[in-house]
Amino acid sequence: MFTGIIQSVAIIRCIHDHDSIRTFEIEFPEGFCKNLTIGASIAVDGVCLTVTEILTETVVKFDVILQSLLITTLAEHEKGDRVNVERAAKEGAEIGGHPLSGHVDFRTAIVEISEMEGNCRIRFDLPESWRKYIFPKGYIAINGASLTVSEVDKEKGYFEVWLIPETRRMTTFEEKRTGDNVNIEIERGTQVVVDTIQTTLEDSLGKLYPVLEQLLKEKGIDLQALTTSKLALLQGKKMED
Repeated sequence: MFTGIIQSVAIIRCIHDHDSIRTFEIEFPEGFCKNLTIGASIAVDGVCLTVTEILTETVVKFDVILQSLLITTLAEHEKGDRVNVERAAKEGAEIGGHPLSGHVDFRTAIVEISEMEGNCRIRFDLPESWRKYIFPKGYIAINGASLTVSEVDKEKGYFEVWLIPETRRMTTFEEKRTGDNVNIEIERGTQVVVDTIQTTLEDSLGKLYPVLEQLLKEKGIDLQALTTSKLALLQGKKMED
């Protein structure tokens, strides 16, 4: 498990492809790998990777399978690229962000970056299949960083986050440009609640569910948004608390 609090930025020193597997050699800052062992987990741009070999006190090797390459941005990285990194949380560790598994759900593109008086707002494309899980004031992990969604437009298909100076300093977000892809992990509790509500409605209404959904749509009402509005309010209250 990870906390979504980026601990450092590391550098990809070598990439080697073989047998549908991509091997990364990544150099970490001094002290980051203290007591690290083979088999340990490190989140690299939000992707949980397993240590396969420790080359030096700062350089570690990881193998990435084809499935991960297809879903994440790891297939796009080149030698010399910088990545966000976090070691797996120890038992009893403070969760400064929100619990993350390191299992990326999808990658998406940055569509707009705006800077205002030291603050940075980034807008991301939101694929239709994932829109029901993302709400204003809800949690989301972007390249491994736990962030709060500031705005969502499910009709236009985008969501936004704001970055404070400390987040910009500790991560690679400053290097990102419009069109760059990032890794997204949705908040798992949100997904469970949304899917449970939808499944319950489908089971209860049976063949009437799509009929009801269509009728509400014609009146400009999103059934999924309606049934999960309570969740959005609860998430907002949790963030304020």
